[in-house]
Amino acid sequence: MYKNLILSAAVGYEFKQIEFFIKSLRKYYHEEVCFVIGNKDIGLEEGLKKYNCNIIKTNINKKTIQFNRYKLFSKYLKNKNFNNILLCDSRDLYFQGDPFKFHYKGVINFFLEDYFIKDCPYNSHWIIKTYGEKELDEISKKTILCSGTVLGKESKIKEYLNLMEFYISKFKYKKKLKYFLTFRPDPEARGCDQGHANYIVHKSIIKNVNFLSNGNGPVATVFYLKKIKFDQTSKLINESGHPYLIVHQYDKRWDEFSKNVNKFKNNL
Repeated sequence: MYKNLILSAAVGYEFKQIEFFIKSLRKYYHEEVCFVIGNKDIGLEEGLKKYNCNIIKTNINKKTIQFNRYKLFSKYLKNKNFNNILLCDSRDLYFQGDPFKFHYKGVINFFLEDYFIKDCPYNSHWIIKTYGEKELDEISKKTILCSGTVLGKESKIKEYLNLMEFYISKFKYKKKLKYFLTFRPDPEARGCDQGHANYIVHKSIIKNVNFLSNGNGPVATVFYLKKIKFDQTSKLINESGHPYLIVHQYDKRWDEFSKNVNKFKNNL
């Protein structure tokens, strides 16, 4: 039987920035993990290898890895076989259980936030600057899905990666003039791969998707999470009283999370 795989990127990070990610993950999950890191990230590589992680090295700049990671992930998966694959962010994410131990109904699963696209200035902006206002209007009343956590069967994840690579290259972020003329990256473009993910999914370019809610699903995307509640072991729990398997963007609500996160860390 094929193993599961977790794919993430941490280019330019120090190990301490993702130590919580990997320590919490390895408490619950012991199958394959692979990180994209920079060629000069020596300390990070040493730390990850202690936790039995595979490494992809790249020269791609940390400011653009968010867009280029899809291509690198696709290349890594070529001629390999896995069962389920989780694509996820690293620095702002930790685990409270094995992310694959949930009854997922879809061949690819997307995790919703608690806002419509039209109500979020960031997500609206990313779509306007890549696809235009007309396309935004067509999906503006759809609920935001987070591109930082996507889980599915290998074949469907490969399809998704190929689509992301294609649409990112075809519909480039329209930079402000001062950045366009100097060839510098526009800082407002950071995160706009989420705009592409929402476009691909909500326009039904990728089929047979499954959505899981922020309130009752296995993944908490914390930025817009409505209810913050922890159990006696300092695990964040959903509205059904079950611990989330993944907690993402917890640093965006640090005042509400710091006490319980620190307690949770101490038990790893």
